[in-house]
Amino acid sequence: MSSDIQSTFIEAATADTDGISTAAAVGDGANLVLGGALASGGAVTFDQPRNITILSAGDDSGISFTVTGTDETGTSATESITGANAGTATGTAYFATITQIAAVGDPAGNVSAGSGTSIAAPMFRGRMRLRGIYAVNTGTAGTTTFRQTSSSGAVAMQFNTVASANTTQYPDIPDDGILFAAGGYVLYTQTTLSSITVFYS
Repeated sequence: MSSDIQSTFIEAATADTDGISTAAAVGDGANLVLGGALASGGAVTFDQPRNITILSAGDDSGISFTVTGTDETGTSATESITGANAGTATGTAYFATITQIAAVGDPAGNVSAGSGTSIAAPMFRGRMRLRGIYAVNTGTAGTTTFRQTSSSGAVAMQFNTVASANTTQYPDIPDDGILFAAGGYVLYTQTTLSSITVFYS
């Protein structure tokens, strides 16, 4: 008898602090140049949807940066990130692609943009039933969250990783699995989870 179980392997690339845009002066109300190592043709497509970081050399705490692209579901998305004072400002939205980052105001010094460590990876974007999980830990414990429909959808399941690098976990999925009626997404940070394989039907 054949099985209808499928799997998705999720392992995100290491965060790159200037992978979107390398450090450069940015004019008042101008766009950052999307020319970092992660960019191609003036845009960025991530291996896994993730958050964005903005590094300011000067005091940009009085201005903001508008990030435009698509989110983890493939829908058009924007986020306004308030700048930092000679430091890094971290966004909370998840982007699969970036097409523009605009300064809303006049940056005080060089600005760069990169990829963060918060991941919202699609397991499957259609109807699915989660059957099993194989997770590889890091040296830091944390919580992995499974959500319905999008990164802000209802929480379907959570489990805690353990602080033991390269060890594995097989969290139990009871009965006939967990139904995700319109797609399932797994949210985690790279500091607390190295990779995860999800099994679904």
